[in-house]
Amino acid sequence: MDGNVLFATFNAPPINLIGPEVVRDLVGLLKEVSQPTGARVVVFDSADPDFFLPHVDLTKVPAYTAEAAMAGGLGDASLGMLFRKLSEIPAVTIAKLRGRARGAGSEFLLACDMRFASRENAVLGQP
Repeated sequence: MDGNVLFATFNAPPINLIGPEVVRDLVGLLKEVSQPTGARVVVFDSADPDFFLPHVDLTKVPAYTAEAAMAGGLGDASLGMLFRKLSEIPAVTIAKLRGRARGAGSEFLLACDMRFASRENAVLGQP
């Protein structure tokens, strides 16, 4: 935190795939910033200069789906629901894109209020 701005950095080596740990942290962050005393702005970036969020870890779908259920309940345990909740939080969300964002990573970016991409190495892809 810096004043009312929360800086959140994705750091899930080796390439920042969306898995249960990333989803768990995102669910917790959304709960925290949804509180009246939460941050007014959230800035997302990546610790890896080559990968923002390249997609989901396909070997861990049941595990990250169970984590997503913590945000919306078992009836809607999807990343789509989680990203919808991200788009509805009262804080302004900003994504700083360096590296690759494909599939679910691209959808995460679309759920943010603002996106800023590096001219040198930002790559977006949607299958």
